[in-house]
Amino acid sequence: MATHAVPELDPALVGQWQAGGGDIIDLLTQAREQLGGVAAFRLGPRPTVLVTDPVAVQHVLALHPGRYVKRSHRARLLIGDGVLAATGEAWQRQRRLLQSQFTGRGMRRYEQRITFAARTSAARWAEYARTGQVFDVGEEMRRFALDTIWRSLTGHPLDPATERELAAVPAVVAALPSLPADSTAPQGTVAADLAVIDALAGHAIAAARDKEAGPDGPGLLHVLLDAAETRPEYTDGLIRDELVTLLVAGHETTATTLTWLYLLLDRNPEAREQALAAGADGSPERRLAIQALVHEALRFYPSAWILPRSAAEDDILAGYEIEAGTDVLVCPYLTHRDPQLWDDPGRFDLTRFTVSGRRPVHPGSYFPFGIGPRACLGLQFALRESTVLLEHLLPAHTPRFRSIPEGAAYSITVRPDGPTPAVLGDQAADAARR
Repeated sequence: MATHAVPELDPALVGQWQAGGGDIIDLLTQAREQLGGVAAFRLGPRPTVLVTDPVAVQHVLALHPGRYVKRSHRARLLIGDGVLAATGEAWQRQRRLLQSQFTGRGMRRYEQRITFAARTSAARWAEYARTGQVFDVGEEMRRFALDTIWRSLTGHPLDPATERELAAVPAVVAALPSLPADSTAPQGTVAADLAVIDALAGHAIAAARDKEAGPDGPGLLHVLLDAAETRPEYTDGLIRDELVTLLVAGHETTATTLTWLYLLLDRNPEAREQALAAGADGSPERRLAIQALVHEALRFYPSAWILPRSAAEDDILAGYEIEAGTDVLVCPYLTHRDPQLWDDPGRFDLTRFTVSGRRPVHPGSYFPFGIGPRACLGLQFALRESTVLLEHLLPAHTPRFRSIPEGAAYSITVRPDGPTPAVLGDQAADAARR
């Protein structure tokens, strides 16, 4: 079969993008629209290859993960050698240990913790509705997700002091894009935030080692400590890295997805009504419809919006020659918005995930958590906690936003680029009419 070089975006267009100071997504969108599902552009001496075609996506992530490897994780400064950043045999060992916690019987351990966290959030929202207090939807989603993951890790609900200290986690995540890619010794506020995170992790590890189980029972941290008794690689340093990795992955993506969902429902209120009308409270039909809302939000704003890889060897990808060492960017964000794959992709429509035949069937067409061996471990956990929270909040409350973020910020996640203040209840209706 004849092969070709990957088509490259006109350097003049790349130069215009650089001069204009646009977001990276603007450049990637130009490359996809002009050149198709496998396209290249140059920001340096070598081309970077963008992959959005479903067949090529599956080739890179699922069929040949050994040819396209993770070179380094952007959050390594924060998560160290945790499972997201680990490679090779270390990654395989760490993934095997954690995988059992997020499937089947392992997931059942966290059902009650998720429900308790959702009830706590629902009680706060009821108070907001009673008083007419303005609150930030994004902060509420982050608070819920932190409570859920903290209960799951330690067995303890999120207390105010821990919540204040955990604010250092999103602060470091937000700062990462501005730091050098190989930064190992950050200065200033990032260093101070990392010190807070290290101290909090150290305290949690010490408490768990002293068999201090919380009211919800032992958590994931106890699983890691049990592993350390027979696996010498699980030092306190690695346990710290796994703990922080699970904190980051276990709250940032869920909080962002739920925030986007509420912004999308504000523009598409009929989707909320459609989900609630699918079945009675607690019914499987309503649960599936609420899950469909989450999936449609993830289509618009996937948890992992960009998946960087490096070609470990020469390869042929969709008929194109890929040289060893080439940087490859797989982009779920653009695949999910491709009009050749999705009917009217700019329309929010939960029936894509409730009605057979309404969405593409190829696994490389919808992959908000990745596909293949490095797909997100917490997929089922994230979907479950999102669904449970929405089952508590959607029937009772409709936030009315005082202001809407104008765009998105493309970092480790893609998130709203501003605050999301809102009100609930009768006071909200009055405020909206004014």
